[in-house]
Amino acid sequence: MSDTVLHIEDLSKQYRLGEVGTGTLSHDINRWWYRLRGKEDPYLRIGEENERTQKGNSNYVWALRNISFEVKQGQVLGIIGRNGAGKSTLLKILSRTTTPTKGNIKIKGRVASLLEVGTGFHPELSGRDNIFLNGAILGMTKTEIRRKFDEIVDFAGVERYIDTPVKRYSSGMYVRLAFGVAAHLESEILIVDEVLAVGDSEFQKKCLGKMGDLSKAEGRTVLFVSHNIQAITTLTKKSVFLDKGRLVDFSSTPEVIKKYLEYNKGNKGMYLDESDSNVPRIRKAMVRTSEPNFTHICGEPLTLEFEFFLPQPLKNGAFAFQVMNNLDMPIVHCWVFNSDRPVFREAGINKLICTIPKFRLYIGSYYLRLTFADNAGNTILQTLDGVCNFEVDIFTRQRDYKWEPNTCTYLEDCEWETK
Repeated sequence: MSDTVLHIEDLSKQYRLGEVGTGTLSHDINRWWYRLRGKEDPYLRIGEENERTQKGNSNYVWALRNISFEVKQGQVLGIIGRNGAGKSTLLKILSRTTTPTKGNIKIKGRVASLLEVGTGFHPELSGRDNIFLNGAILGMTKTEIRRKFDEIVDFAGVERYIDTPVKRYSSGMYVRLAFGVAAHLESEILIVDEVLAVGDSEFQKKCLGKMGDLSKAEGRTVLFVSHNIQAITTLTKKSVFLDKGRLVDFSSTPEVIKKYLEYNKGNKGMYLDESDSNVPRIRKAMVRTSEPNFTHICGEPLTLEFEFFLPQPLKNGAFAFQVMNNLDMPIVHCWVFNSDRPVFREAGINKLICTIPKFRLYIGSYYLRLTFADNAGNTILQTLDGVCNFEVDIFTRQRDYKWEPNTCTYLEDCEWETK
């Protein structure tokens, strides 16, 4: 008997921009007429890559295009890629919350998903009721759910609030209970999106440990999406790399990460998110180097510009950036808290500029890892990895320059400016 639990063949998903449903009546009639004559959907022949930073000429975009791979039982598969690569679309299709435009999927066993904070929860019901509701959705009996109930509550750490409606939970409590339910109820496949970033660092470690245990001890299959390269490296042996809806690589995790980092070298100097999402997020990040083409002379001032979108002010907001080398090691670390500077105190677009007067690193390639948080850094809102690539040239204009390299340094002499 085959040990393959997930088989994906030629999977594609097309969206029509600005529309809910399949599109206009004329397009639906046209599709029906082509199907009636045994011909291919005419709109599958059009469409563009899902590149959000560029204005296209078509109303159709391919969120996924011709994806094929398979996953074995007990395997933990990492899924990486930049924002808009198609990762979440893939998981929604596998979770049956949306359907593919074309392609075949074969799934062996029940699937539990954690795609967003509170996925599958009813806000008016208590935590207790939602545990039983989620179990029933997975096809479990009340007896089976009761057997797991105490483990779920203990893992989530919400015993005091278990009979409180979940609409009164914080985002951290929501995700702790949601992960506890997804991880402990008996499904053969567990799908986890970047939603774990909402929890604090201690809970993230707990979740990563639990996913490892599910795979090794219980033989369950885990699909794990994250921008945290270190977590992907620790937890997975094989990974999928998606870019603009296409499968770039499906192989061992070290090889996939190597290709991912090389791929991102083309994303030089700037990150831009122009989506309409109404969640707090990093909207823009840019590195202003001393030379053109995002090349920096060692010892010259380096300026980093960031923009944040806030639907409402964050009283205890925090932001940190790390400069990473081409071995994915942090070289420079710097952070700022809202208690120090009024960065996140107004809804809308908030700008932050950081200038490092003498940026001194060895010659080589570097990129940024960004962390946007609340509750003074304890609740992660967003993590971006592999953005704003730039090069450092060791040659300096200052003839009397003395080489003083940084190694994992926290910069205290940054000059911060808010707008």
